[in-house]
Amino acid sequence: MKFQELLEVVSEEPLFETGLLLAGDVDPAGVRRQLSRWTRSGKVQQLRRGLYVLAPPWQKQPPHPFLVANRLAPGSYVSGLSALAFVHVIPEYVAEVTSVTGRRPELRSTFRGRFSFRHVKPSLMFGYRQTDLGRGQWAFVAEPEKALLDLIYLKPGGDDKAYLAELRLNFDLLRLELLQDFTGIAALPKLTRATQGLLELAGEAPEYQTL
Repeated sequence: MKFQELLEVVSEEPLFETGLLLAGDVDPAGVRRQLSRWTRSGKVQQLRRGLYVLAPPWQKQPPHPFLVANRLAPGSYVSGLSALAFVHVIPEYVAEVTSVTGRRPELRSTFRGRFSFRHVKPSLMFGYRQTDLGRGQWAFVAEPEKALLDLIYLKPGGDDKAYLAELRLNFDLLRLELLQDFTGIAALPKLTRATQGLLELAGEAPEYQTL
């Protein structure tokens, strides 16, 4: 395979995997050798084994960090502070992308940034959906209410009301009934305590006070 042939196949893709290049009558060993050469020459960048992105100037569409996270760990979804910042529920920019997974925890540092994968038990792998990231890219991202519960679950002391207040949550963008529904599904005392604290904080927020 020549580099121009590679561009014809993947130039519109923000990311591509080796399997995409192995369809049809090709020499798998030869394709892998070429990928190694292009990686060494800087034409292609490797995110993990079998996952690549074209380097500038051949890259037409940079991959969104959430898409990278999904593809680094299939079966995971973006959650916690990353998902909350994405929909402006918290005011801060979050550089590291946090995802949750039913597999082992992991931290990956790549040229596309840092990606952390936090383990939760399988019964907590709910409350996420495929989300439009723009420019034709989609990724699995937690609903804001589930992202908040994941954050609380994973952080020691996350149910402390003082910590929850420090998050400076925009309660206008949180569906409190859905938060309570997700808490009921999770059925964990820590999350129940945290949700009670969040309801109290929402009631204390000026826009939620009864006139």
